Amino acid sequence: MLFRTLQILTALVAVFIGLSLFLTVLWRFVPVPATATMLMDENGFTKDWESLGDIDRSLVRAVIAAEDQNFCEHDGFDYAAIQAAMRDNASGKRLRGGSTISQQTAKNVYLWQGGGFFRKGLEAYFTVLIETLWTKRRIMEVYLNVAETGIGTYGAQAGSLRYFGHGADRLSNSEAARMAVALPSPKKREVKNPQGWLRRHGDRMARAVDTMAREGLDACVYE
Repeated sequence: MLFRTLQILTALVAVFIGLSLFLTVLWRFVPVPATATMLMDENGFTKDWESLGDIDRSLVRAVIAAEDQNFCEHDGFDYAAIQAAMRDNASGKRLRGGSTISQQTAKNVYLWQGGGFFRKGLEAYFTVLIETLWTKRRIMEVYLNVAETGIGTYGAQAGSLRYFGHGADRLSNSEAARMAVALPSPKKREVKNPQGWLRRHGDRMARAVDTMAREGLDACVYE
């Protein structure tokens, strides 16, 4: 009985690994059609897939500045950022996450929202997978197309049309920054007319876009 159970478990693991590898290779070249988060959204979902070449570079820079400044340097996990987040959260400062863009992409594409050790373990597995089989450019492209940018709205193009009335190919630094700082909590953070801390944070990220450009911190995306 035990041997039979081990056989079944081994077969299931093999199927899981094979399917995850197949999908990861497929989605390196093919747009991700939908995610679990989209399909489970009670508001329905609106999305428009755009190649990275049709998304303004200011949004890439703003997202790196706001979400993952070491995106071009790490292998999927920014251990220094994780430690800093743990210290800040433990000391009672404004809650912050330590997840990289790669981790968020893995979660958004393959998994569901929420926490728990099991989901985080799967997230780590898929993060290693996409960092190994995709380029940084592809990770960014997928992220900007599947990330939730508002209630029932997914991706840079749909978000830009919703908030600014034009495509993601011509975002200003300010518009890009406002979208970027709303990404951690898109259902709650205002994009068009942010106030207080969110507005100040957006203004900082708008200025950071130029810093990203000067220092080439988005270079891995455009190699």
